[in-house]
Parts: sequence; C-alpha cells; structure tokens
Amino acid sequence: MSGKHYKGQEVSCCIKYFIFGFNIIFWLLGVAFLGIGLWAWSEKGVLSNISSITDLGGFDPVWLFLVVGGVMFILGFAGCIGALRENTFLLKFFSVFLGIIFFLELTTGVLAFVFKDWIKDQLNFFINNNIRAYRDDIDLQNLIDFTQEYWECCGAFGADDWNLNIYFNCTDSNPSREKCGVPFSCCTKDPAEDVINTQCGYDVRAKSDAEQKTYIHVKGCVPQFEKWLQDNLTVVAGIFIGIALLQIFGICLAQNLMSDIEAVRASCLFS
Repeated sequence: MSGKHYKGQEVSCCIKYFIFGFNIIFWLLGVAFLGIGLWAWSEKGVLSNISSITDLGGFDPVWLFLVVGGVMFILGFAGCIGALRENTFLLKFFSVFLGIIFFLELTTGVLAFVFKDWIKDQLNFFINNNIRAYRDDIDLQNLIDFTQEYWECCGAFGADDWNLNIYFNCTDSNPSREKCGVPFSCCTKDPAEDVINTQCGYDVRAKSDAEQKTYIHVKGCVPQFEKWLQDNLTVVAGIFIGIALLQIFGICLAQNLMSDIEAVRASCLFS
C-alpha cells in the first residue's frame, strides 16, 4: 500500500471557519454587553449589595445588557469552539439553542398580532409601573426620558399619568417642587435653546389643557409607539425577517458541518 494515497471525506474548511469567525465576533460582543451590564451594576452598588436587585419597583435597563449579552456569549462560545474543535455536541447545542430562539421570536410575533389589545394593556401597565419608579434609578430615568423625547410623548396615554409618581402628582400633601409637573423630556423643544431647560415641566399640569399643548407633548407614548410602528412597518418587518434568515442560515451551516464531521468519522472507521 506504500506510495498509494486514498482521498477520504473531508470537513469543509469554508463552512468551519465561517462559523468560527462569525461566532467569535458574536462571542466578543456578548462579552462586551456583559461587561457593560456588570460595570453599570458596579457603579450603582448593586454588586456590593445583591439584594438591591429586587428593590427597584420598575425595570432596570441593565437587565437588557445582561440577558442579551449572556445569550450572545453562550451561543458564540458554543458555535466558535464547536466549529474549531469539530465538536458535534457543542454544534448541536448551538443549533438547538438558535432554533429555540427562532421559535420564541416567531411565537411572540404571532401572539402580539393576535392579542394586540392585551399587548397594549401590558405596555400601558409597564410604562405606568416605570413612571412610579422614575426617580429610583438613573438608568431607568434616562430610558424614559429618551423614549419620551424620541416619540414626542408624555406618559403612557397622556401627561396625567405622571400623577402616579410621588414627585409629580398634584395632591395637596405633595411637598415636591415638581408637584403637578412633568419631566423635561415631555417638553416641546425650542430650536433656539442650546441648553436643555430641565425645569420646563414645572407646574405645567396646573394649566388648562389648551395651555399645556404649547409647553409639552400631550400625546401618550403607547399611541405614539403604535403610530411609529405603522409608519415604519416595512423597515421593522425587514429587520425581523433579516434576523430570522440569519438564524436559519446559521442552523443550516451548523447542520452541514455536523454532517461533514460525522461523515469523516465514519470514513475513518471503515478505512
């Protein structure tokens, strides 16, 4: 047999290193997201007092970085090491995990379309719950301010939703200077002003409805979000379809690589 060479089944280097390269970027992004989340918690003293995680009445935006970063880290690690080491267990895990995420996204989209009114009620509840906790967490405060500025809205369905916050409510027992006001992010912007007037919302809800319109955005964030979604439906649908296609493509590549690995192992056994 010396001098004779038999060409057996080979693992596709193109697929192998494409999966490796894509997932190492994905993994590094996951590490970055986790790092940002942990740094934010460290700055707020959460890491030194873990029990404070449950103290916030509203939504802590840091959870977004930690959950998304965690998923990206796990997926990236499994895909990267699975492809590099030709480990079928990790590749199967990568493929199944990606499939589960795709299924959950698809299910969420269908349920959101079927139960639109329920979703609207939940969104209203979510926003109002976070309005109550507006001053409790700086990250939540920045998120609400960004939302109200971007969609030019105030509260869930109107400025009076800010009565839910102890600093902004109009009750006689409220000693706050912000009583009967709204955050500055509700205010209409004056193009001539270079510096943001953070006191522009003071006492504004003590005025008549007609007067309020000249100072603040009176539309709620829920209807403004619905309007934005309708206006940008094509773009949003395109993004979701693109993400879905990438996930399907990733699953197919992982399955092809696993088939190659199994074929190589089988050929080695019978050679």
